[in-house]
Amino acid sequence: MLVLETKDLSFSYGETPVLTNISFQLRQGSFAALIGPNGAGKSTLLKLLLGELLPTSGTIQVLGKDARSFRGWRRIGYVPQDGLARHADFPASAREIVQANLCAEIGLCRFPKQKHREQVQRALGLVGMEKYGKRLIGALSGGQRQRVLLARALVSSPDVMILDEPTSGMDQESAEDFYKLLSRLNMNRGLTILMVSHDVERICDHVSQVYCLEHNTMAGLTPEQVLQGTREHRHIPKEERNCICGYF
Repeated sequence: MLVLETKDLSFSYGETPVLTNISFQLRQGSFAALIGPNGAGKSTLLKLLLGELLPTSGTIQVLGKDARSFRGWRRIGYVPQDGLARHADFPASAREIVQANLCAEIGLCRFPKQKHREQVQRALGLVGMEKYGKRLIGALSGGQRQRVLLARALVSSPDVMILDEPTSGMDQESAEDFYKLLSRLNMNRGLTILMVSHDVERICDHVSQVYCLEHNTMAGLTPEQVLQGTREHRHIPKEERNCICGYF
């Protein structure tokens, strides 16, 4: 089953083209990476997939339905790039951050029921943060905050998870732990994942598909192709590489 699909997708900001005739498919149960240089349009593509922008031309299918008429956005989880960093001083606990994603289910000005508290605790447990539920977000490391954001997205049991550079700002050990966590969620729970990353070589150890975005176009590659190309062209300065994405 295809969970995300674009056909001849194009998008422009005014007269400036950002994406041109992008076609790709994300199958249920896959773990895919989206790579490309800064300014290639990766974040714009995510906004289109999340329904925040409308394409200039072409189509987007989300879980088998046209994105323009799709209403089940709670089935799509989203983790922004270090989305809690600018709110680290906000007096909220990890548990409260995760629970906030259940507001529609709990109801306005109502207290959460036992089942909601259990949902939150399970989500924190899935990301290894069950012992930090009462900890204020300002007291958490960058890696821990990203795990809380992942739990916040997971608490509503999404079918697809979209992550925008989730390891930005993490050290190498924390980033590797986060990738392993995503791999476990993908393999053990069948969670479909699309992740933007600049950590090209490391993510190739975890993903099954790589989409490379550059010069307004996209290429689908296997992790093996990416790693082979990186090894063969490592000695060539990036600015002199002539291949898609400049990574290989």
